[in-house]
Amino acid sequence: MSLPQFPDGFFFGTATASYQIEGAYDEDGRGMSIWDTYCREPGRVADGATGDIACDHYHRYREDVALLRDLGVDSYRFSVAWPRIQPDGTGPANAAGLDFYDRLVDELLASGISPAATLYHWDLPQALEDRGGWRVRDTAERFGEYAGLVADRLGDRVDRWITLNEPFCSAFVGYAAGGHAPGAREGRGALAAAHHLLVGHGLAVRALREAGAREVGITLNPDRLLPATGSPADLAAVRRVETLHNDVWFEPLFAGRYPQHEAETWGELADGSYRREGDLELIAAPLDFTGINYYRPITVADAPYRDPDPASRTAVDVRAEETWRDDVRHTTMGWPVVPHTFTDLLVDLAKRYPGLPPLLITENGSAEADTVDADGRVRDTDRIDYLHSHLDALAAAIDAGVDVRGYYVWSLLDNFEWARGYGQRFGIVRVDYDTQERIPKDSYHWYRQLISAHRDRTTTGGATGATPRTTPGKDPR
Repeated sequence: MSLPQFPDGFFFGTATASYQIEGAYDEDGRGMSIWDTYCREPGRVADGATGDIACDHYHRYREDVALLRDLGVDSYRFSVAWPRIQPDGTGPANAAGLDFYDRLVDELLASGISPAATLYHWDLPQALEDRGGWRVRDTAERFGEYAGLVADRLGDRVDRWITLNEPFCSAFVGYAAGGHAPGAREGRGALAAAHHLLVGHGLAVRALREAGAREVGITLNPDRLLPATGSPADLAAVRRVETLHNDVWFEPLFAGRYPQHEAETWGELADGSYRREGDLELIAAPLDFTGINYYRPITVADAPYRDPDPASRTAVDVRAEETWRDDVRHTTMGWPVVPHTFTDLLVDLAKRYPGLPPLLITENGSAEADTVDADGRVRDTDRIDYLHSHLDALAAAIDAGVDVRGYYVWSLLDNFEWARGYGQRFGIVRVDYDTQERIPKDSYHWYRQLISAHRDRTTTGGATGATPRTTPGKDPR
């Protein structure tokens, strides 16, 4: 099959997250995170799994960087574990924690790979959760201080900084649906968490700029939402879910306003009591890029409240439900594979927010039923088909005028998949969790071929060219 083609200066990478791969949960002064606690609560995580060991990346990072070097990626996106830097979420930095990321960054640079650091991929220090977590403004302020500590140590070598990864999951899956740490089921608390995550983002941007960071952005996971039918009720349900999933983030960040349909979506829960004057200006500080994570569309139907009592209703109870699709393939996560919706989402975002910074696809990939053949090979053809079709869809969005600068496959390694434990495999490298053996899958070799073909075809953006050869904000094409 022909490989998708991308403009000069476009770069390729892979992504991981600290709690999902590092292990070493109690080494070198690392404190407890909300995920350490959540995993130890019976019934929270499939098979009682934890990230205590995960992929043991903390000890095997050189082996993993060697895989990246062989793959030929321009950039590697990793996340910093806040509890490694500030075990209690406050105070001076833990030197041993920073030392680990120092070593990782230096190993990447020695391999010609540009580091992209995410400051928060969900592993909040448990001590901060004990004091209210993201429900309270103090956590946002502590996050700004933490960002400064990391940037002061790594800012001379890290090209790209991401403040938050998928704050939708942190706020609404963690504080409303109860499906992620800390496992709360709240209404106003979850809405306050959403706002304070954005305030924390703004404070982190300020700290990163003061430290001289080269490129600063945020990673969001907007959903392409489709009505189950053309009925007015289903269309209205899509509007409410759009507010919950997308507008909460995009409107303050890129339009300088709060979502228009808050009252319709949340009723009396949306009282805004957690907002302060000046928050919008802080949140909407200019960014160099917007990270987009995308996996699948969601089909939405109207539904009654699951809890008729506003006093106990959660923030994800917006009179809507996701419906199953029988007309497409699903990954092992149960997610429908509909590549053209990727194009549609990106084109729609560019039209809706004309001032949107250049986009990076910071996650895209699929969980599949991988097996190791007798010859030791992992023939993950479904994953290759998924990646190929979604990269085709991405190329179509670029052809339609959307400014996309780079793409990160999720994920380099099979890893701890949050509440699903180790049953889902997203990696292009298989990990045997008993032996920690790494086996590059067929998708790894396919992606390497794609990167090599792109590099051979284009005249810019070579092996170390993770940062587009342009001034931030300028079109490299």
